[in-house]
Amino acid sequence: MKKLALILAIVMMLGMLTGCGGNDAKSDKLVVATSPDFPPFENLENGEVVGIEIDLLNIICEKMGKELVIEQMNFDSVLPGVQAGKFDLGASGISVTPEREKNVLFTDPYCLAAQAIVVMADSPITCKADLEGKSVSVQTGTTAESFCMDNGYTVNSFEANSDAQTALTTGKVDAWVIDDLTAADMVKVYNESNPGALVILDEAMTTEPYAFAFSMKSEALVAEINAILVELVKDGTVAEIFANNNAPYTQPQLG
Repeated sequence: MKKLALILAIVMMLGMLTGCGGNDAKSDKLVVATSPDFPPFENLENGEVVGIEIDLLNIICEKMGKELVIEQMNFDSVLPGVQAGKFDLGASGISVTPEREKNVLFTDPYCLAAQAIVVMADSPITCKADLEGKSVSVQTGTTAESFCMDNGYTVNSFEANSDAQTALTTGKVDAWVIDDLTAADMVKVYNESNPGALVILDEAMTTEPYAFAFSMKSEALVAEINAILVELVKDGTVAEIFANNNAPYTQPQLG
């Protein structure tokens, strides 16, 4: 009797272990962590998260036979949550950097982006060199934040890019540093109500590859998704998704 009870206990424990975490290969769901304040990659539309990465993940899930489940949070919670295994992956316009690669696994990049510098139309700042001694606003946890801090700028960090934008338009900072495609989207919307108020400088702050992030224990899942993702880049599907979202596309070099 005791032997039977022990076997049952072991079976229950194994069942609990396979059911925990966000990386169960047998799961019929793919759980993504994202911060939906990053158009055109992720944003809220009538309460629903939409955008380039959501379109791309839906195609990936269709090919995998899985349902996409979206968990919303602040950007600075995405990578820690993925690293801890709470979610299958992070998708929030995440740039691949050597520092991040110490803590999470990445797919191959699916596009190249740049960090843009946004200023008011009457600003004396016309290029990157003009930012010396000036203050900039950024979103917390982004490569814009780390780059600006590492290079000695006076940085004001905000949880949402909308707040970083407001810091610029209300005169609290001299410039706003943000990914180029999101800058184009948000500046366009702002300028519709305030014609010509915001300007994106021609010179970019940095150029960066975007990819999806996973926990270090998700090698098999990364390999499976990466194989699909690379084909979607090669066959033009990713470029088509960008076009459908009215966004320019720069394809990364594939190995």
